[in-house]
Amino acid sequence: MYFHAGDYDIVVIGAGHAGCEAALASARLGKKTLLVTMSLEAIGHMPCNPAIGGTGKSQLVKEVDALGGEMGVNIDKSFIQSRTLNASKGPAVQSIRAQADKNLYHREMKKTIENTPGLDVIMDEVTSLIHDGKSVSGVRTRLNCEYYAKAVVIATGVFLRGRVYMGEVNFSSGPLGQLPSQELTTSLEELGLPLRRFKTGTPARVHADSIDFSKMELQEGDEEIEPFSFMNDRLEGGNKVVCYLTRTTSKTHDIIRENLERSAMYGGFIDSKGPRYCPSIEDKVVRFSDKESHQFFVEPEGLDTKEYYIQGFSSSMAYEVQLQMYHTVIGLENCHMMRPAYAIEYDSIDPLRLKPSLEIMGVENLFSAGQFNGTSGYEEAAAQGLMAGINAVRKIDGKEPVILDRATAYIGVLIDDLVTKGTNEPYRMMTSRAEYRLLLRQDNADLRLTELGYEIGLVTGERYEKFLSKKEEIEREIERLKKEKIRPDEVAEYLEEVGASPLAKTISLYEVLKRPEMNYTVLKKLGRADEGLSVQVQKQAEITAKYEGYIKKQIEQVTSFRKLEKRRIPEEIRYEEISGLRLEARQKLNEIKPVNIGQASRISGVSPADISVLLIYMKQHSAQEEVQ
Repeated sequence: MYFHAGDYDIVVIGAGHAGCEAALASARLGKKTLLVTMSLEAIGHMPCNPAIGGTGKSQLVKEVDALGGEMGVNIDKSFIQSRTLNASKGPAVQSIRAQADKNLYHREMKKTIENTPGLDVIMDEVTSLIHDGKSVSGVRTRLNCEYYAKAVVIATGVFLRGRVYMGEVNFSSGPLGQLPSQELTTSLEELGLPLRRFKTGTPARVHADSIDFSKMELQEGDEEIEPFSFMNDRLEGGNKVVCYLTRTTSKTHDIIRENLERSAMYGGFIDSKGPRYCPSIEDKVVRFSDKESHQFFVEPEGLDTKEYYIQGFSSSMAYEVQLQMYHTVIGLENCHMMRPAYAIEYDSIDPLRLKPSLEIMGVENLFSAGQFNGTSGYEEAAAQGLMAGINAVRKIDGKEPVILDRATAYIGVLIDDLVTKGTNEPYRMMTSRAEYRLLLRQDNADLRLTELGYEIGLVTGERYEKFLSKKEEIEREIERLKKEKIRPDEVAEYLEEVGASPLAKTISLYEVLKRPEMNYTVLKKLGRADEGLSVQVQKQAEITAKYEGYIKKQIEQVTSFRKLEKRRIPEEIRYEEISGLRLEARQKLNEIKPVNIGQASRISGVSPADISVLLIYMKQHSAQEEVQ
């Protein structure tokens, strides 16, 4: 018998990176919220890579932060090394990656959740949803509790019927050492949700004292550390650790090839899809057979542990084969494996069943986020969790959902890719997925999204005032740069030193910044920079000047894109009644139920001709309604 244990506005299932953001967003927006986790030690846990950010991912973290989320704030509290990736390339692809003290990251996130008013957290397992077949009204748990709620957010990560694989050995488990969630899947199947099995993997952790770092290449962090959160102008203390780079050897590859049948994946023990862009070491050796070696990073998991994470060396090989493999890697010849590598298989939903709000189609008041939606990565999970939490609140309040489009945020690209294109493997965000990435840089996320975060109610007054001040400083500095002139003789010596052509005439500082060899560092040397400005403001002004032409072209493209996004498709439209639509287009449109013409045009199987037919039908349908 279940007993009535409480009434809430929103219940969030799972306290990983998606669940934490969803629960915090809900509570901060004034809703009584319950966060249910199978272990309090799993709150904000990093079961794989102990790092936040990276290419395409730091953009997501900065956007979560700009909207009032927690991930950026939390990694700034717990980072131990920070590096800028693609620093020599343009600003559109530059990304920060911060190594975390994983235990500190967990503790700080747990502390934040425990201290948030209106947010209760309990350790229990949700075993089923309370529903009538069409909508959910709460959850039931292992401890025979019934919690009623107006909305539920599923953020179960890799725990749903999780199964760990190491060669021939496999067993039910969450991330190694944690319990799986075995029963909730049945409840989801009762609702007719299209579930499938995905897999991911993680490398071994080895003891620091058993690593010969002298054979490895040192990887130091940045001297100037850029914070993830816009609330931090700088981070005190600097980097606390270094990382290392090493490589496999021909012997490593020989052992892998000789034992491929002892890999869970190649041995046929597991056939679910894993992430294409994070392959196992055996997959790398098979797919890139021409490569003599593969590089990977050796990274500390924290300041109070001897565990080192071997990034890029995940595997589903049998344990004894793993020991042989690792001992052939440069610097790991005598390494002691503290935790083995493994693959984990889990249940997830087909994201084509999701609305852009992340509410599940056909089941009122049920939202989902994170790896349950078919993604991989902490950052992708946090971004979805934040949006699911926001939209669950707005659903309760009878407000329109917040839907970010592809020209507004990487979060918009992520969710649109999932709900429009779907995914047949764990999805990973990359800069190449964003058509308008020059506009969606990590450095301008606050300028793009803080206003919206304030309107939603997640951005505090303090943050908003700081945003307005920064925005004003940028505008004032750009105006100064356009007004102040620089003579050819002022910069002649520097241009000659770098082998650049001299200035032909006096021009504005704004125009001189357009030259590839010119930047704010040079302006400072010439005494022509405003020393009182923050690095962030200087960066915005320089990027605005240097990429002005490209930015204008992208803005023109966005204008065309948004015309299609504004053409809303009526919810009651019946595609089967539209003559001229091809059968595949009808099926895809009925399945995905796009909210506008732009989304419809991105659906695989819907051609430009189908879009033309749809537009004509909508115009005729609208004209008929006006006559009536």
